[in-house]
Amino acid sequence: MISPRKCLKAQEPSALLARVTHEERFTSGSGTIRVSNPLPTGIPGPGHASDGTGEQPRSERLPAPHRPALNIGTFTPCYRQVIVKLAIFPALLAISAVAFGAGDTLVLDTMSQELQRNFDALKKADTPPYFMAYEITDLNTHVVGATLGVLSSTSDSHNRYLDVTVRVGDPAMDNYRRARGEQVQFTSAAPVTIEDVPGALKQRMWLETDRVYRAAADRLVRIKTGQQVKAADRDQSADFSKEESYVHTESLNQPVWGEEKWAQSARDWSRDFRDYPDLLSSNVTVSIQQDNRYFASTEGTKIQQGRGFARIMISASAKAKDGMDVSDFDSFEAFDTNGLPSADKVHAAIKKVATHVEDLLKAPVAEPFVGPAILSGRAAGVFFHEIFGHRIEGHRQKDESEGQTFTQKVGEKILPDFLTVTFDPTLKSIAGVDLNGYYEYDDEGIKARPIVSVDHGVLKNFLMSRSPIDGFDHSNGHGRRQPGREVVSRQSNLIVSSTKAVSDAQLKQMLVDEIKRQNKPYGIFFDNITNGFTTTQRGGLQAFSVVPVIVYKVFADGRPDELIRGADIVGTPLASFAKILATSDKLEVFNGFCGAESGSVPVSAVSPAILISEIEVEKKQQGQDLLPLLPSPLASASAPAANGGSR
Repeated sequence: MISPRKCLKAQEPSALLARVTHEERFTSGSGTIRVSNPLPTGIPGPGHASDGTGEQPRSERLPAPHRPALNIGTFTPCYRQVIVKLAIFPALLAISAVAFGAGDTLVLDTMSQELQRNFDALKKADTPPYFMAYEITDLNTHVVGATLGVLSSTSDSHNRYLDVTVRVGDPAMDNYRRARGEQVQFTSAAPVTIEDVPGALKQRMWLETDRVYRAAADRLVRIKTGQQVKAADRDQSADFSKEESYVHTESLNQPVWGEEKWAQSARDWSRDFRDYPDLLSSNVTVSIQQDNRYFASTEGTKIQQGRGFARIMISASAKAKDGMDVSDFDSFEAFDTNGLPSADKVHAAIKKVATHVEDLLKAPVAEPFVGPAILSGRAAGVFFHEIFGHRIEGHRQKDESEGQTFTQKVGEKILPDFLTVTFDPTLKSIAGVDLNGYYEYDDEGIKARPIVSVDHGVLKNFLMSRSPIDGFDHSNGHGRRQPGREVVSRQSNLIVSSTKAVSDAQLKQMLVDEIKRQNKPYGIFFDNITNGFTTTQRGGLQAFSVVPVIVYKVFADGRPDELIRGADIVGTPLASFAKILATSDKLEVFNGFCGAESGSVPVSAVSPAILISEIEVEKKQQGQDLLPLLPSPLASASAPAANGGSR
């Protein structure tokens, strides 16, 4: 089961992709689905394909075709046909890419040909599909990591994953209809060849289509049976929306990566941490990822798009005398390595992170507190992502197991009237920072577009995939997933704007005034934040938590701000919204990866700092392990440096 908890993290998870082995299984509404290859039945094996379909105009819109509702029955496979086709398959593998004449769009054209072949074959079944789609995600990743002046890791990987969508029934009710407590799962991120050999690609598509079709037809029967014995859901919307089709091809992303250059840079930067002997761990990681995606559907959509993502991640941690772990981090992101900062800026960031961690070791522990606070722009971005963003994802509005905080509040005021919240996946950068939530087409082949979700405090729109809900019949380009997961509506670039914006100095004075008005001993300033999570389902608390790393007490009597450690933000969404008083006039960006039902997807949260009249702080969980008994070798001035000399 997928946990109901949704999480936003600054750092990409170490296992971002849900790599699926032949023995792994997913639990779905149709029971346990084995990912291993099925007995090849149902679809004839791939034969000699025709030439490429030809180059179509880029970004061309095609009218959405009309497909009649289809009857559901039982499909009897034709084993003899499969055996004949399999016998000729080795010869197909040897066909060169040139024979298909597709050039730069060979993968996309191969997908379209095999998709149509399989669709035509399955239309003869008693339970025919009315829609099918293939998506191939091509990930090429390079990473170097260093600590204390020496390399700690290097990795290079190139993988392709195939996701298959088969919808049987009709748009009003199909095999993707969600039942309470069930997680629909058909696709499996099947690995495919990284070489552009049409025969090898088609063979994998063929087998995966057969497996997914069988599971889809089986689940539709279960759904129809369940409709007769279970109470109807409140939202009777269709399961799939009719949308415009698109054809869009662009050049594939080709990252520029010089491993020796970045390995030496990581060594040089990480060597700075040798000046801080109290640190237990420190790391500098440089990474770049090429993410090229190909999408084809039986509606005629053909998308080929690519993006890059380069990052420098700096982190350090230590342990206080009472056993509490303390840490800090900083990061720089860009679409390619040319956008990464100069060496001087990285050295300055390392010094700042290391100094923060050493200062945290001496800082007092936070106590439970309720009172006024300022969240920096980065902290506020995560705050809005968790307490608001997940609750307006469209699929949650029709899922009866969800809390549905805002389902019935369209047209009502849910935020102060000086706040507007927009989700804009088409925005590539803001405030000089490249945005991780940028894309042109979503994972259902729908063109991305900006969506004003809250306009001057009033809820206007939900984030929509092709799963309709009451009052919202169409996608707005927010159907997203990581390979191996089914598409649901997800966040992109969240942008908070304000008409009640003041300077940072004025905002802090407003905090001091609020401390005095409430007669509190102090207020709180949350400077840097590492992640957050929330629960949205009815079975759990409708709550959120944001995990800061740099937090200060702010005093009204003029005393200097005091660094504290071990403070976590907790609360409930509706209560928190009503207490926002004002914002700063400067935007900050939090780039990260958000984990939820459809896996880990890249997102950004952009916000000014916000002043809140009341926020709750709880003490962080504290470990019991004490400091190492032996002194650090870095504490001695004569300890050998990484380059063989002394420091």
